[in-house]
Amino acid sequence: MLDATGLIALITDFGTQDSYVGVMKGVMLTLCPTVQCIDLSHDLPPQDLYAARFTLLSAYPYLPLGMIYLVVVDPGVGTQRRAIAVQTGQGFLVGPDNGVFSGVLAPEPAVKAVELTNPDYWRIPQPSATFHGRDIFAPAAAHLANGVPLEALGRSLDPQSLVRLPLASPSQTAAGWEGVVQYIDRFGNAATTIPASVVDSGQWTLAVGKTTLPGVITYGNVTPGDALALVGSHGFVEIAVNQGSAQQRYGLAVGDRVVVTLITP
Repeated sequence: MLDATGLIALITDFGTQDSYVGVMKGVMLTLCPTVQCIDLSHDLPPQDLYAARFTLLSAYPYLPLGMIYLVVVDPGVGTQRRAIAVQTGQGFLVGPDNGVFSGVLAPEPAVKAVELTNPDYWRIPQPSATFHGRDIFAPAAAHLANGVPLEALGRSLDPQSLVRLPLASPSQTAAGWEGVVQYIDRFGNAATTIPASVVDSGQWTLAVGKTTLPGVITYGNVTPGDALALVGSHGFVEIAVNQGSAQQRYGLAVGDRVVVTLITP
């Protein structure tokens, strides 16, 4: 049986200009004075569920077992979208049921899930309609850190009912693999859904739109300003420009189709 630790990793689109992140931490410290927080990101594009999904997915393998992941990117706050907590084989997920957890739940299905319907574990009986991060999600994460069982937080959910973001899985072709862009970072690098394992030996190219790029090891393998494809540190094939932005050059967006061709010696 996996127990929650006193460690909470936060992902939000709140930025650092306003007090929102600090207030959530204050709520958690009030309920669990020994809690420790790791700020994975607070500068995601506002309401960008795909960015939240990928940020969690790329950080998840590197954090301790029993970690509590608090993700608050929530354009549907105050609507009928569910507030949830989920147990996986490695930790606990707390946030809105809008697909932000679908990246980690694809390879590792949920062990169990609940809707956060028990007001005993909210901050106040009548939470704000616009700040569930403060009044529902942060308290739930803190209570988990205190050892409260997941089941106490609300009614049980079928894990299969959790929302998944529509993002095509990579598929094998006669000459290689086809996938889509799943995330674009602040440098304009575009991570695709094609995993490193399909290009980890031999030569390859990547086609996006009408452009074909060489598959190389690192950014410096091409001249500054030239475009390339490589395996990023996140473990997926990535489109980049050495010291430039692939997003700006090619007008890339999440969901754009890419094709990897494996070159036979």
